[in-house]
Parts: sequence; C-alpha cells; structure tokens
Amino acid sequence: METLSSIKELLFILLLKLGTASAFAALLARWTVFRKVLFTEERDSDQKLKMMFFITPPLVIGVALRLSGFPYRFADLMLEGSFLLGLLGGRVVGPIGGAIISLPAFMNHEWLSMPVASAAGLLGGLIRQAIPNKEDIWNFGPFTFLNIPRATVRLLRQAVISWELLPLFSCVLLEIGRVALVRATKPTWLFAIGHSREWTLGLDVLTTLMAVAIPLKIWNNTRIEMNLERHQQLLLEARMDALSRQINPHFLFNTLNTVSALIRFDPDMARVVVLKLGNILRRLLRKHETFVPLREELQFIDDYLDIEVARFGQDNLEIVKEFGEDTLEAFVPSMLLQPIVENCLKHGLAPKLDGGKIQLRTAKRDGRLHIEIEDNGVGFSEEKISRPDGGGIGLSNVRERLQVLYGTDFQLIISSRSGKGALIHIDIPEVVTAMEEARK
Repeated sequence: METLSSIKELLFILLLKLGTASAFAALLARWTVFRKVLFTEERDSDQKLKMMFFITPPLVIGVALRLSGFPYRFADLMLEGSFLLGLLGGRVVGPIGGAIISLPAFMNHEWLSMPVASAAGLLGGLIRQAIPNKEDIWNFGPFTFLNIPRATVRLLRQAVISWELLPLFSCVLLEIGRVALVRATKPTWLFAIGHSREWTLGLDVLTTLMAVAIPLKIWNNTRIEMNLERHQQLLLEARMDALSRQINPHFLFNTLNTVSALIRFDPDMARVVVLKLGNILRRLLRKHETFVPLREELQFIDDYLDIEVARFGQDNLEIVKEFGEDTLEAFVPSMLLQPIVENCLKHGLAPKLDGGKIQLRTAKRDGRLHIEIEDNGVGFSEEKISRPDGGGIGLSNVRERLQVLYGTDFQLIISSRSGKGALIHIDIPEVVTAMEEARK
C-alpha cells in the first residue's frame, strides 16, 4: 500500500522533471545559433548537426546526473529528448542523437536504454516525414489532448487529419512501451520513474507528453518572435525605401531644371553642373543604405550646393560650413540633409530679392550628434510650423524617417521668425564607428 509520503515524493519528482524540461528549452532558446536553426524549417546537414550539438549535451548530463544518485531521477529526459530530436531533425538525427544521449545509461549496464532511445528518435523522425506541412509539428502543445474530440469530429465529417495529434499519441505509446519493457525485463536494464506502481502510469504518460510539448511550445514562441522581428525589419526597410523614393524624383526634377536653364546662357557651367549631377546620380543609383558616414552625406550636399550656387549665382548664395572634426565619421540616416537644404533654398531664399546665406554646423555633445541648418531667408510663419507636415514635404519626410529609425530618441526643432530666416536643429544618438571603437 502506498504511503502519503511516497505519493508526494513521486509527484514532486514528476514536477521537477517538467521544470527541468522547461529550463532546458529556455536555456537553449537563448543561443543565437540555435534560434537560427529553429527558424529554418528545411534544414541542411550542417544545421542538423548544430541542432544535435546543442540538444544532446544537456540531455547526456541529465542522464549522468540521474545515475549519480537517487535525488536526481527527475533529470533524465532521455526518451523525451530523443523523440524531440527526431521530430525536429528527422529520421537520421533522431536515432543518432538518441544513441548519444543514452550512452551514460548504456555504459552503466542499462542494456535497453540505447535501443529504446534510438527507437524513440526514429519514431520522431518518421512522424516528421509523415506530416505534410512541417509547421503542424509546432501546433503540438501541453494541452493538445483537449483537441481530441474536435479533431475526431473533423476527421469523421470532413476527412481532415489533425496532424498535431500524431506526436501526442506517439508520446503515449512511447511511455507505455517503456514501462511495459521495464516490467517485462529487469528494472536495471531500463529506467522509468514510476514503473512499480500501477496507478502512476497515467501520471507517467502525462509527464512524458508535457516534457515533449513544453520545449516545443517555448521554441515555437521563440520562432514567432524571430518571425515578427524579421517582418518588422522588412517593413522598416520598405518604409524607408518608400520615403527615399519620395525624395529622389522631386530632387532630380529640380536639378534637371537647373541644368536646362544653364545650358542656354552658360554652357561651360552647364558641363560642370552635369559632372556634379553625375556624382549625385551615382550616389542615388547605388545600393540603398539606411545609414552613411556624415562625411559622405556632406560630400553629397557639397555637390548639390555647387549646382544651386550655379543656379543662384556666386554672389547671391553664400555657404558657411562649421563641422566638428569628431563628427565626420558618425553615422547618420542617408539623404538626411538634402531635403532640409533644398527646403531652405526653395522656401527660404528663393523668394528673397537680395542674396542669401546657408550655414551648416555639426557638433557632438554628451554622446549625441547635433546638426544645424540655418538660413537668412523669409522664414516660416507660426501657422506653417504648427501644421502636421511641420514646414513642408521635405521636413515632414525627414521627421518621419527619424521617427522610424530612432523612435522617440531624437529631436527635430524648427525655429523661425517671419522675414528673419529659419534654424533647423537635429539631435540624434551618436553611432560609434568600428574604427572609433578600436581606437578606444
């Protein structure tokens, strides 16, 4: 007759076993390489080897711990781990991984441990091969057994198979088979926690099922998070590309108008402008980059301003540059300054009858990059600054791109007085380059 203390002990061991399975899965999910292997559903030989390399050592340690003494019986996940390897890696990885996991037990004269572990791995691999859509494997969870009535109805009425039930029934079969083997042979040939108690078979089966389903659920959550991150990155790239495309045609249209006007009265200057335009087009036609060094962005602005100086006249447009040397290698969003400078020229200086001036300043303070673009044009009215587009399409585009890249960790401040000019101040986090990091 079972005592209350022995029942409590058994339940405690089974709960510890589930805790061990959860900790094992959570630990592996923290490794970037393992996460990548999980994310790839169709795995090549190298990825399968990586999966085996990550999964088998903790399970081997668990078996060795169980062999070291009575209190560590909960650490043995040989059967569950072998089945998981087959389910995720296939019918080759499963048996090989199962044999490796069972080595400590087999060397301790548990002669059935290696055949049983390899058979569990092979069964998992055959199930993986049988399931048409491999994503259905990830639908197997700790409470999948609650779906049995609904799955039965779907099978009878619609002839639709719920493939996630196949691993469930296999776990039941594996645990019952293990307990039956222990009872039919010598208990020292194979290990099972509650093999001597008839009433514990249900608990053993449930624990085995959970010990397989919990790691799958944890790893599936990891896959979902990685998938969301990937889609968010693709969405960010698409959005940035759309914003860049919004700038480029508008800029090129204005530049070509400048070239067209120069050809009429100053062909030599037109040739110079065409060369500058060639530099700009090489930059625009280059592979899209989200971030570029500030030095490269300023070179782009130099070519653009050379064209605008030719358009306005040397005497009508003055450019003042005050760049901090320590800012030139900092990374900034590509095409950050051109829309702002164009906005200064088009809306600030073009309406003026006399000459105009643009000042460009950069500085680093407290680990942040500060950029200022100032003109002495007609300025913005308070009403225009307060509008949703924030001073025009160019500035609105820049603000939206900064928001996409930095969230709320940026500032774009417009200061202006009507008839006195405008000051655009940008404050963004400093991005340290690899060269600067090496110097430090």
